[in-house]
Amino acid sequence: MPFIYRNLTLSPHDGEEALPSLAAARLGLDASDLRDLRILRKGIDARRKPRIKVIYTISFSIDDEHALRARLGDNPDLAWQSDPLPTLFTPVRTQHRIVITGSGPAGLFAALRLAEYGLTATIIERGQPVEQRSLDVQTFWRNRQLDPESNVQFGEGGAGTFSDGKLTCRSKDPLVPWVLEQLAVFGAPPEIRYLAKPHIGTDRLRQVVGSIRRHLLEKGFEIRFGCRLTDIVTAPGGMTSVVINDAEELPCDLLILATGHSARDTYELLQRRGVPLERKPFAMGLRVEHPQALIDRIQYGGARHPNLPAADYALAWNNTVTGRSAYSFCMCPGGVVIAGSSEAGGVVTNGMSGQKRNSRFANSALVVNVNVADFGGDDPLSGVRFQRQWEHQAFLAAGGEYRAPALNLLAFMGLPGAGRATATYRPGIVETDLDAVLPTFIIQTLREGIADFGRKLRGFVTADATLVGIESRTSAPVRVLRTAEYESVGVPGLYPAGEGAGYSGGIMSSAIDGIRIADTIAARFRIESATETQRHGESREKGEKILSCAKGQRHEEGS
Repeated sequence: MPFIYRNLTLSPHDGEEALPSLAAARLGLDASDLRDLRILRKGIDARRKPRIKVIYTISFSIDDEHALRARLGDNPDLAWQSDPLPTLFTPVRTQHRIVITGSGPAGLFAALRLAEYGLTATIIERGQPVEQRSLDVQTFWRNRQLDPESNVQFGEGGAGTFSDGKLTCRSKDPLVPWVLEQLAVFGAPPEIRYLAKPHIGTDRLRQVVGSIRRHLLEKGFEIRFGCRLTDIVTAPGGMTSVVINDAEELPCDLLILATGHSARDTYELLQRRGVPLERKPFAMGLRVEHPQALIDRIQYGGARHPNLPAADYALAWNNTVTGRSAYSFCMCPGGVVIAGSSEAGGVVTNGMSGQKRNSRFANSALVVNVNVADFGGDDPLSGVRFQRQWEHQAFLAAGGEYRAPALNLLAFMGLPGAGRATATYRPGIVETDLDAVLPTFIIQTLREGIADFGRKLRGFVTADATLVGIESRTSAPVRVLRTAEYESVGVPGLYPAGEGAGYSGGIMSSAIDGIRIADTIAARFRIESATETQRHGESREKGEKILSCAKGQRHEEGS
């Protein structure tokens, strides 16, 4: 039975090879007594700068468990537990035809989970495989040639493929370890299993996505790229088929709709077909870029030690009068600012970093909450129009060609000492009055929030920082209404999933949402199968009784 030992503290100067000796000394044991030592969690404590601590939780086994319990049973940092039971999946059989539209985290993890039950599906993806998609994105950043079907938002892996690849999740959902384990199995860094702030990085994530594709193909899934969902066909009982590219009808009894937060044409399709939708709040703002060394000094109290990760931050401020909040979102240490447009004539920014987070810059979205009353309309797609309006305004303000409007942070704040705006953003920036690219309430709240951020992080408000606009795709502005069983309120057999449906935000929560839908579908099939078996059993028993009576009758007649 393994023991768990918490709050083991090392300095950044110590290597992890010191953990066995440290744990043994605190437990009154020899390092050789500890077997099967594993790191369960690793986090950074930077509250007392510059005395940075690295905090570990480990598991281990020893031969004389009884003696250790008797001696240290009241130690609050020591616990023990039985080995976790493996997750078991009872095979499920069905004749229902399952289609998954979208191959982001929700779609891919729904597929992985279905495969555990022995089920298969057809996955349709409007974009391209991750290898071709990466080339299309590079072409856009280099030559400003946008492919509206293969870009940062659309394609294998979803929008998160071109991001920092964060795997943080606010909830303590028991599915989190399963998601992390699957990602590690398919090529993510193994330390994501225990890091307090795990991330994959866009470079490694692309490899993981390709590995998942190959696994699903081996399991019998059909994966079709360049296939955009253009219609759904229903009958009184629910789904019957989907239409691809306005040309091909594909039979479909169950549709997992995992199209992401930028598939605006899909929202329009759902509205035409009477699928219940509602407006959903989101956030919008700008992306700020600092030198990473500056963020390191602010957060660590000095230059970063090589054993420490690139420093990050999380900031929030609330105006109690207006009810507006400004906060950091999707912070990318050691990353770059990227163009995330998916529609012609609109500028969208995002942040991205590789596994090593070794860029000389750090960036984060600084956003303000946008309420449904701000949309300027009551219909479910009014938030889409709001986003599109300001993305187009940013496009025009920077002179077109997908350059982004930008301004030195001090200039934005109206402070002296402002320098020239510089940023890693490609296809390039144009110095612009940012008041013209966002609503006044966002600009005003950002200025108030940034002033507060500068008080919390001394040095944050600096001439070395640039603001780039606009950050508009923080989450979906629409929610596709569904029941407690994850099924569309209006269309049986339609399962809205993930961030695009308005039920998650980020890789982890989207993956978990897809898993829960797959589990629900498998349970549904199991119940239907049991009911069918019972029905056949009752029918067979009735047939035997009829046959028995007939034999009795013949016997009686024969006598």
